[in-house]
Amino acid sequence: MKVKVWGCRGSLPAPGPETVVYGGNTSCVQVTQGETFLILDAGSGIQRLGKYLNPKVKEIHILLTHLHIDHMMGLGFFQPLYNPDVTVHIWGPSSGKESLLKRLRRYFSPPLFPVMFSELPNHPVIHELGCDDFVLGELKIHSEYVCHPGPTLGYRVTDGKAVFAYIPDHELSLGSSNFPNDPEWTSGFEVAKFADLLLHDGSYNAKEYSTKIGWGHSSVRDAVAFGKMCKVKKLGIFHHEPMHSDHQLEQILSTSLRNQHLNFDVALCGEGDEFEI
Repeated sequence: MKVKVWGCRGSLPAPGPETVVYGGNTSCVQVTQGETFLILDAGSGIQRLGKYLNPKVKEIHILLTHLHIDHMMGLGFFQPLYNPDVTVHIWGPSSGKESLLKRLRRYFSPPLFPVMFSELPNHPVIHELGCDDFVLGELKIHSEYVCHPGPTLGYRVTDGKAVFAYIPDHELSLGSSNFPNDPEWTSGFEVAKFADLLLHDGSYNAKEYSTKIGWGHSSVRDAVAFGKMCKVKKLGIFHHEPMHSDHQLEQILSTSLRNQHLNFDVALCGEGDEFEI
């Protein structure tokens, strides 16, 4: 199973000379196994993914964690949506108030976007998810609600040999009454446990998080504690705060790992990173 990061910035694209190492595009991750092709989230990074996509791919599955704008702002610029020979499936969290289709149509409508769903060559196939298990080609996927404002999913993807877990927006300290001492009662544990690779929200340093409790994101220190709790093999810090430069991200990670004794790898996710697990 191969995983490629096309965007790992959070909240807002942050292009510029101070973010060239880890990138400025928002959440988008590609997963491939044989002929099976998945895209996790449709942030601004999906525009470049569509540009370099193999033209032989005729069926695409986009799995949205949630509908905050940074996770779907690139969807209307994803070129395969305008190719009548390609079938695009969009999967996303169910809501008790409105259908996923109705919520997606808000984006595909003026004044947010000039092209409406009805004007696309092929209407995307919409699938609503909750806590579900399903199979797409050679991959098995488990989706589960996690602690973040609004209906939000984490995804666990496996080819039967390796496990990739993706939880880009997640507030760990509010997802458990006793974090990190009670794994089974911690939001996201079933998604991430024993993962070969976990990409997880690490938006803030500890001081910043103390002023942003309830915003739906985690500190890098909490993300590392979560990786340790879940006994993952590799943790990629994801959803970088747009105000943080490359240097600041490296400082936050260094401080967060101080005096830690870990038996797994921890690294900052960077746009263009590729993993084979």
